Amino acid sequence: MTLQERDTKHLWHPLTQHKTHPKSIGIVKAKDCLLFDEDGNEYIDGIASWYTAMYGHCNPYITERVQFQMNQLDQVVFSGFTHKPAIELSEKLIQILPANQQKIFFSDNGSTSVEVGIKMALQYHFNQGEKRQVLLALEDGFHGDTFGAMSVSGLSVYNGPFEDFFIEVKRIPVPTKDNIDIVLNQMQEIHAKNKIAGFVYEPLVQGAAAMKMYSAEQLDKILMFCQDKNIITIADEVMTGFGKTGKYFASDYLNNQPDIICLSKALTAGLLPMAITSCSQKIYDAFYSSDLKKGFFHGHTYSANPLACTAAIAGIELLKSESIQIRIQEIIIAHKAFGNHIESHAKVKSVRQTGVIFALDLAIETSRYGNTRDKLFQFYMDRGVFLRPLGNTVYILAPYTITNSQLEKMYEVIEESLMIV
Repeated sequence: MTLQERDTKHLWHPLTQHKTHPKSIGIVKAKDCLLFDEDGNEYIDGIASWYTAMYGHCNPYITERVQFQMNQLDQVVFSGFTHKPAIELSEKLIQILPANQQKIFFSDNGSTSVEVGIKMALQYHFNQGEKRQVLLALEDGFHGDTFGAMSVSGLSVYNGPFEDFFIEVKRIPVPTKDNIDIVLNQMQEIHAKNKIAGFVYEPLVQGAAAMKMYSAEQLDKILMFCQDKNIITIADEVMTGFGKTGKYFASDYLNNQPDIICLSKALTAGLLPMAITSCSQKIYDAFYSSDLKKGFFHGHTYSANPLACTAAIAGIELLKSESIQIRIQEIIIAHKAFGNHIESHAKVKSVRQTGVIFALDLAIETSRYGNTRDKLFQFYMDRGVFLRPLGNTVYILAPYTITNSQLEKMYEVIEESLMIV
């Protein structure tokens, strides 16, 4: 039996309706920007396997470091113990995070990093004798699949069956230069009627909302309001972090820095699961007490796994390297050129870009996981390109190590696909 045939016996895949999509492609190998299936076909990984493998798959600089660590210390409880990889990672990460970030807390994935951030914000106020039970979030945001993260997410396509069980959340529109005054007035009204604990947001790019982009200038005004009202600001940089916006973090474009930052995905360069929630000294100090009950009682079995920490250290070193920084700028230039070329096409409604994130909206209406999306996906795969359209949006978020010829092939295949919609 093939991998595809064996898969159907027991496996339940994420974001999949198995009755309409019963088959999964068996991948047997990955290298640099290519995926190889069991039939010998190869595919350019145009989304870095959900924005994780930003330095290419099976990068030897990372894998050799992890292999060495595997023979030294593989796993140890992180409550009451510590180890060099975690300490070294904290030092390297604090060096590149926004200057107000001082402490890091480990968990397992993007959803849990947001869950931790939400709990920190709620308990921050609780520890100071104030109950604030309402959260603020942007419309169309997506922050993960655990309950706190779902609560602040605004995409009912993912969360509909669970909405009756959520934390109370008030939503505001994504701020633009045209609506910012209205949004600020709306925030003032919400604040007057509710005790707002925290504001959770994806800075500059809302990934699951089909790469919806907005400006740092308007977000800064929102953050200034929150900071004036002691509303804890929580930046979900799970997708945007580690160079994707052209700077180390999307928050680097802002004058007002968040109290809390959520990190995962490219944190470990796609090699191992891990997440980090960083915070300012102000947040940490609210938990620092001789009163045990004021401590932060949240933990994961694999918190700060030494192998994942080692992968993250190597990833940060690659991110800071001259070659990767140059390549990021080259990809940005290539995306801009393609955007200028394709935006006047009759089948293209609009194009947009932030850093190495490129998105194109088709001039058609289609459901998020409808037939048109499936048709486009198969069109790309048949031509050796792995892209996952979101409704009428086609986007690219490829590894930094992608070659010029691979980029050109993706652009050509996307342009060719416009003939079938």
